[in-house]
Amino acid sequence: MRALPITVTALAAALLLTACDSGGGTSDDKTAAGGGAVDSACAFGNVDMEIGPVNAAPATGDTGNVSVTVTNTKSECTLNGFPTVTLGYDSTSATVPHDEAAQAQKLTLAKGATASFTLTYVRGEAGGAKSFPADVMKSRLPGDDAAATHSVDWTYGDVALKDGTDKPDVTVSAFQQSGD
Repeated sequence: MRALPITVTALAAALLLTACDSGGGTSDDKTAAGGGAVDSACAFGNVDMEIGPVNAAPATGDTGNVSVTVTNTKSECTLNGFPTVTLGYDSTSATVPHDEAAQAQKLTLAKGATASFTLTYVRGEAGGAKSFPADVMKSRLPGDDAAATHSVDWTYGDVALKDGTDKPDVTVSAFQQSGD
């Protein structure tokens, strides 16, 4: 009869230990095959994206900024790297380079937390030979295995081309933690 209390005690201890989680997330987004914690990349379907605030460039040659806010709507996830952004029109697209002064940082977003990135661009002459007539912006999150993109209309005018190139004069910043 002495074996039963020891078995019950061992079982209770095992259940108690499996209930502990040092990462604070759910087992769905933290479990690895080896039992250790892994980061779950933020992915579309688990986050909302919103444009704004916008400081649109009012005239040719002016610099403008377009902020994009990412809000996590599900369990904890991680943004590790830069967003991939392309500008396009018709069947033409251009990948937006990272701001050379920016350094990506790993951000962990709890449910409801936000992060943002900013596009900085130079306004081009509407229909000008030295302008990229963007009408769509597509964004992709780093580490999103689904390779899903989020598309929005680009309503901020043509983007000037960098001197001597056919590339739009625009850069994307690293993610920054937003809110509280």
